[in-house]
Amino acid sequence: MARIIAVANQKGGVGKTTTSINLAASMAELGRRVLLVDMDPQGNATMGCGVDKQQVELSCYDVLLEGCDPASAVVSPEQVKNDVLPSNMDLAGAEVHLLDEDNRESLLKNALATLSEKYDYIFIDCPPSMNMLTINALVAADSVLVPMQCEYFALEGLSSLMETLKQVRESVNKQLKLEGLLRTMFDRRSRLTRDVNEQLISHFSDKVFETVIPRNIRLAEAPSFGLPAIIYDKHSRGAVAYMDLASELDKKYY
Repeated sequence: MARIIAVANQKGGVGKTTTSINLAASMAELGRRVLLVDMDPQGNATMGCGVDKQQVELSCYDVLLEGCDPASAVVSPEQVKNDVLPSNMDLAGAEVHLLDEDNRESLLKNALATLSEKYDYIFIDCPPSMNMLTINALVAADSVLVPMQCEYFALEGLSSLMETLKQVRESVNKQLKLEGLLRTMFDRRSRLTRDVNEQLISHFSDKVFETVIPRNIRLAEAPSFGLPAIIYDKHSRGAVAYMDLASELDKKYY
């Protein structure tokens, strides 16, 4: 039975999709069976795994709204070891259509239930906003991993996200928990980074991952080649950090 983890943050530009791509690929490198679900209409997680979002025959849209068998929409990219349930701009129209669906918050949950036995981990890359697609991800998930930068505006966004998670737990997914906070684009030389880091640890203690993701040019370059960092340059600081994160997370469950 797969552990389903939503990678979410309402604030954009915090490394959410970078984390989804690289954590999924790194976990697969550890030998785990991994599926990455791209729930963002931009399709960046799809492209970052080497899948052309314009060429996919079936996507998350078809799974959620057209009754498509989820297994038939899953693709296995050539150069990475994890599978991908892809996304493209078709998904942008799903928000309106979902409002007319019965059990609209549970469509992704029901779809992933048919795939759960096949994988050890299912990671869901969420849109950078709290819409019906994100709600579907939170209802389907066992837990939420929150990538965030160590800056003061990020703390404000985190407070809002924690309130959202509380509401989801109280209404549609009582089992949902916070998997952990991941510090991204981390710069130890910055006084602001160190200050915010201390506040995070003070308030969330063991919910802050020990692993930090540094600013790294190789992480930024890899998506343009349609590759996770572990494939693009496995010796880069970014690739090593995500392997460390995968190991840290995996030790909790295996």
